[in-house]
Amino acid sequence: MNNATLRTSSHSAYRLYYHLVLSMKYRHKCLSAPMLNRLDSLMRDLLIKWRCEMVEFGGEADHVHLLFEAPPTVKPSDLVRSLKSVSARHMRKEFAAELAPFYWKPYFWNSAYALISVGSRANIETLLRYIENQDDPRKMVKPLD
Repeated sequence: MNNATLRTSSHSAYRLYYHLVLSMKYRHKCLSAPMLNRLDSLMRDLLIKWRCEMVEFGGEADHVHLLFEAPPTVKPSDLVRSLKSVSARHMRKEFAAELAPFYWKPYFWNSAYALISVGSRANIETLLRYIENQDDPRKMVKPLD
């Protein structure tokens, strides 16, 4: 993560990171190494289409973690919905035989997810101190006439 440089668009400068955790329906331990590799590839491609960038991908047999960067124009809930639906469709098609013992209905992801915003350079305490120490006109004492 190169935190030193802000990304820019026509009307904004930003650095927005998100940590997304998706778990398997019923927390079944059904993801194999080839499945995780395919999910990594699918998620990276989908994020590019949304003008986002994958920073890191990892997972276990029953869940995956994505750390990605997104522009401020992306609505996170819409992005997550797209990531889940497109990846599930591909995985159910490409790994039908491997998933058959776990899911007889067209299930893949749990309906819930965790999405956490991640600081890029400063932790919350540093940010609070920075904001508190601004030259806020409300804090300035007016001299007596």
